[in-house]
Amino acid sequence: MASQQRHPFRLRWLPSRRIASGVIQAAVAAALAFVALGCSDTSSSDDESATEAPATSTAAPATTAASAEAPATTLAIIPLRVEQIPGDPPEVTVSALRDGISAPLLPEPLVSPLDIISGGPPPDGIPPIEVPEFERASEVGYLQPQEAVVTLTLNGDARAYPAQVMIWHEIVNDTVGGEPVTVTFCPLCNTAIAYHRRLGDRTFDFGTSGKLYNSALVMYDRQTESLWTHYTGQAIAGALTGAQLELIPMATVAFETFLAEHPNGLVLSRPGGFGRSYGTNPYVNYDTPDGNPDFFADVPDGRLPPQTRVLVIRHGGGVAAIVHDTLQSEGVMTVDVGGTEVVAFHLPGTATPIQNPQVAFGRDVGATAVYDPTVDGQQLTFARKPDAASSAEPGAFVDDQTGSTWSLLGRALDGPLAGAQLAPIEHIDTFWFAAAAFDPDLQLLDTP
Repeated sequence: MASQQRHPFRLRWLPSRRIASGVIQAAVAAALAFVALGCSDTSSSDDESATEAPATSTAAPATTAASAEAPATTLAIIPLRVEQIPGDPPEVTVSALRDGISAPLLPEPLVSPLDIISGGPPPDGIPPIEVPEFERASEVGYLQPQEAVVTLTLNGDARAYPAQVMIWHEIVNDTVGGEPVTVTFCPLCNTAIAYHRRLGDRTFDFGTSGKLYNSALVMYDRQTESLWTHYTGQAIAGALTGAQLELIPMATVAFETFLAEHPNGLVLSRPGGFGRSYGTNPYVNYDTPDGNPDFFADVPDGRLPPQTRVLVIRHGGGVAAIVHDTLQSEGVMTVDVGGTEVVAFHLPGTATPIQNPQVAFGRDVGATAVYDPTVDGQQLTFARKPDAASSAEPGAFVDDQTGSTWSLLGRALDGPLAGAQLAPIEHIDTFWFAAAAFDPDLQLLDTP
């Protein structure tokens, strides 16, 4: 495997709800089945009409109401395919996926078998993307400026994975900056998380198991068919029980935020051949402040309504959560997590993908980021500019010490520190019920 670790990063050109309470779970189960089977509209990945709001949709956020339509040249874009580091061959072992998590010869699972439940689709019924293709951000024509994208950067390689694609596939096995990674998105717990898919000298790739734990995606690795919880990246059943993937700091931001900073960055293309209606949302009205989670067997933590949006920060052995509304009001918060001060940013202008029938036109929930505020030994304090939003100038934040302006993605754009980059801290945007279920001892920071 050492030779794979030195594998160079190369590109080659290739052609290429809230509904009545008595029926909530049935509706979401139907949505999951809809995602698994694809919709009756088998529009291809080049169908641009799905990105436009229907007459009955709520309006796009005010900051992006004048968004331009996708250019007619989109069809001429030739996707880029990144040379991938494959997973290892399958191993001969008992499968928790197919034989059951309590099968003989398997370690004792970390959770009760009764808590791992079927979400409806079979294994890989929601198909992961195994051979991702990309477009340069400056050439993408199918995304609205305010659309949510999951973004991460490794070894200078910046990627964006649009929510309108992730909502239909949930997992992308990829290679970023020469490193094998898996990027995931779970609509039911409203969480996007990325991991290194190499453990020691073994390289894994992942599929969707069709199962849920705490109303969150349960993955399986194709090498041992152990089960892994998406939220923590830990194997909870199977031959690898107890193994832990290394999480990668990432963020969910508006496409225009990624584009402004990484015009040559790579954006995941809509894959063809799956018959998915990309741009539409099968989980309409699921993201509502007064909503309740589906497929959640436990009693939600009563400190907040279950589907309150929170920012979870895991750092230095500590776990803390900030209510999104509080962070949105403050713009910037400096908090202590695990004995270390970190800074959390909020920037308006990102649409939630799981509220409106069209992914691009959900209500504005903004985007968050968390960083170590220390640059060259100096600890900085920050403020968000008045009326800053993703559609405004990229430098939405200012540090008090030097007056340098900073982007949501943590880069100093001008001033004495121009070119400096804040070190990202692992954080998760999610619903409160999931945060409290997976980290019951977390500290709730609901005030500045």
